[in-house]
Amino acid sequence: MLDLTYDMPKPKIIAGAKHDWELVIGLEVHAQVSSNAKLFSGASTAFGAEPNSNVSFVDAAMPGMLPVINEYCVEQAVRTGLGLKADINLVSAFDRKNYFYPDLPQGYQISQLYHPIVGEGEVLVELGDGTARQVRIERIHLEQDAGKSIHDMDPHMSFVDLNRTGVALMEIVSRPDIRGPEEAAAYVTKLRQILRYLGTCDGNMQNGNMRADVNVSICLPGAYEKYQETQDFSHLGTRCEIKNMNSMRFIQAAIEIEARRQIAIVEAGGKVDQETRLYDPDKNETRSMRSKEEAHDYRYFPDPDLMPLEIEQGWVDDIQASLPELPDEKKSRFINDFSLSDYDASVLTAEAESAEYFESVAEGRDGKLAANWVINELFGRLKKDDLDITDSPVSPAQLGGIIELISAETISGKIAKDLFEIVFNEGGDPAVIVEERGMKQVTDTGAIEAALDQIIADNPAQVEKAKVNPKLAGWFVGQVMKATGGKANPKAVNQLVAQKLAQ
Repeated sequence: MLDLTYDMPKPKIIAGAKHDWELVIGLEVHAQVSSNAKLFSGASTAFGAEPNSNVSFVDAAMPGMLPVINEYCVEQAVRTGLGLKADINLVSAFDRKNYFYPDLPQGYQISQLYHPIVGEGEVLVELGDGTARQVRIERIHLEQDAGKSIHDMDPHMSFVDLNRTGVALMEIVSRPDIRGPEEAAAYVTKLRQILRYLGTCDGNMQNGNMRADVNVSICLPGAYEKYQETQDFSHLGTRCEIKNMNSMRFIQAAIEIEARRQIAIVEAGGKVDQETRLYDPDKNETRSMRSKEEAHDYRYFPDPDLMPLEIEQGWVDDIQASLPELPDEKKSRFINDFSLSDYDASVLTAEAESAEYFESVAEGRDGKLAANWVINELFGRLKKDDLDITDSPVSPAQLGGIIELISAETISGKIAKDLFEIVFNEGGDPAVIVEERGMKQVTDTGAIEAALDQIIADNPAQVEKAKVNPKLAGWFVGQVMKATGGKANPKAVNQLVAQKLAQ
């Protein structure tokens, strides 16, 4: 077991008619393993295929078909556990979770209840108020996904697509450590970021490749602290599970509305029933789906077709050695190596591809200037054109070339923005473009002074005003920049303006 340092969070307080209430939230995140084949068959996991085209005899539960474990899926689960600083169990086992559903051909799901592959871990969650703390991971287990029932293609019939049946899932179960809707969304966001860095799940929530079941309960102030001391769940309120949440916004909204529903029931003298609920974003309400089953209701028993899964510590060590630099470590390094602010480092490390792009731009150059250009100019322009960083028309070498021209004072900041637009739309070597199009900055103080003298001579009244109010000196700077087509060195212009007006 890991020796975790647990920081007590500041809970979200929701006012009721009779009491103030606190939230207690735990999440079960289902993350589809990034693998070309399913957990127990060689069928494809490609998204968007024709219905029922990615289905093997094993997935369809044909008689006599036996599951065979996909070693790569096991490796991905171990990699995820290591990335979450979790215990890796060298011996784990698969169980059958029995229930009937039309898109579950076997009549049971192969999962890991008693002996999961990954034990306790932790996720550092950064909150909006600038604080951060650990959310504890209870376990991660491997299981197979079910298929998909489709109810909106015909008014009288439902259809079943078994393409997802047997796809490998990692169920990442947190402790009930989360204390508010925003914190829940921040936790899922951070978990998604880590999985994408690791390459174990693409985090595509829209396609259902990552979704969360949210357990919500309410308690009176002080009850959670008693739970922390005793680990006795009786101090907490009855929880309800909201299934299949696939949006950060919906997660927050569902928690808020479910908490208020429970408060209304309890304060009216009623009792919250433990159940599974669905969130309806159109009506902004949760509604009952079914009573919440306990483990014994599923009649779990060890899967007789699968031997216990035994892995070697040396194999785990090899996976550990292959892990990439993860977001927290990368962010800390960016702050130290490039003198970035916490905010800038967070933005640049939000996605692994963005961090890699920035580091290529910043290598051997001014890191803070590189960060400013990547965050403000590049990201802004990509967002405008609805492009991803991997589709950027401007390569790291090209943006780095622009930064070198700025640092060498070959071009001004204004010219640099014009140059960026040219490179973004037309491509090319920034240095060559500057040379061929005459975009070099004017550093000849004689030429700048001549332009300034003419402006002063033409505007004597403005000169007198500027001598009384030095803030008006900016008007002269702007006029000189206009007269030189924006090519004058801004630093030289400011110095000359200050000298002339002081005379």
